[in-house]
Amino acid sequence: MSNEAVIVDVLRTPSGRGKPGGALDGIHPADLLATVLRELVSRNNLDPALVDDVIGGCVSQVGEQSNNITRTALLSAGFPDTVPGTTIDRQCGSSQQATAFAAQAVMSGSADVVIACGVESMSRVPLGSSASSQDPFGTLMHERYPDELVNQGVSAELINQKWNLGRDALDNYAARSHRRAAATAERGDFSGEIVTVTRPDGSVVSEDETIRAGTSHASLVGLLPAFRTDALAARFPKLGWHVTAGNSSPLTDGASATLIMSAKRADQLGLNARARFHSFTVVGSDPLLMLTGVIPATQRILSRAGLSIDDIDAYEINEAFASVPLAWLHELHADPDCLNPRGGAIALGHALGSSGTRLLGTLLNHLEMTGGRWGLQAMCEGGGMANATLIERL
Repeated sequence: MSNEAVIVDVLRTPSGRGKPGGALDGIHPADLLATVLRELVSRNNLDPALVDDVIGGCVSQVGEQSNNITRTALLSAGFPDTVPGTTIDRQCGSSQQATAFAAQAVMSGSADVVIACGVESMSRVPLGSSASSQDPFGTLMHERYPDELVNQGVSAELINQKWNLGRDALDNYAARSHRRAAATAERGDFSGEIVTVTRPDGSVVSEDETIRAGTSHASLVGLLPAFRTDALAARFPKLGWHVTAGNSSPLTDGASATLIMSAKRADQLGLNARARFHSFTVVGSDPLLMLTGVIPATQRILSRAGLSIDDIDAYEINEAFASVPLAWLHELHADPDCLNPRGGAIALGHALGSSGTRLLGTLLNHLEMTGGRWGLQAMCEGGGMANATLIERL
């Protein structure tokens, strides 16, 4: 019989704008992740020597984020050099996959204490930095998909077309994300999950920089399509080109981490088990509509758990683009009020490698504050994949 894997704590940095001049752009990504790791063990009075492994997510593993940044970060955080670390890439779901691997290691009995984490500094290591100037796909991939290799923005436009999502729906949803995130920040409800970050000049960052409280449909309607080019318009003549910078997640800097252990070990250490992992799944999906995997991932995990969508108290569906949660809502017939109740990545940012553990913390804190039992998170991923995770608050 497997051990029960529980969540003891989840922390994150504030979200910084992922471009020069952003609040966190002066901080090396390894230092950014180290800040969270150090606070995670300190806040829980945990001897870091007890950590069996640290599994981190990062998408652009090049430059300052190369050479196994997770191991670099844990050593930078002062962990003993006996603690191992590894860095994985499942695109936007990297730290969510790290969480699944960590929990599965505990459930199998091969580890007692594991930290799952993630980082992305999109100001210092821009999106696409890890892409080669040469063709990354090869002959066989092009033979299988001769006309279907597009960027995620075009995939979002294709989702709009398939689910008949117009510009008003996308902009209204984006404004809702900012409105909910701003209300949560105003109440101080993010404070328990945010680690204050000190910048090189000694100033501190303690609040999300990406939330724009005044965002409305009216303020978004004038933005131009972000991904339309003449060549793409000729290739996809029926697309409406509704995706803008305003109804997409912004480039973001951030790091996050969660402390996972067996229920027995948590009890031995006198630590509070806040939730347990119930189910995991990962799916592949159409690489052209690469962002739709959250739909079959949700359907599969609910089936495995013997639950319906109505049993779930809150769901975090990553807002890479407004198209994604809106298509998910349509197919799952879910309650919109339970979807991203504290706002999503459109407002809170999408620091790619960090987003999975960021969603987990936001979800868990919401369940605790509202008394909810079941929480679901799902993340669409580049190339046509998705992770889904189901937790139960204790």
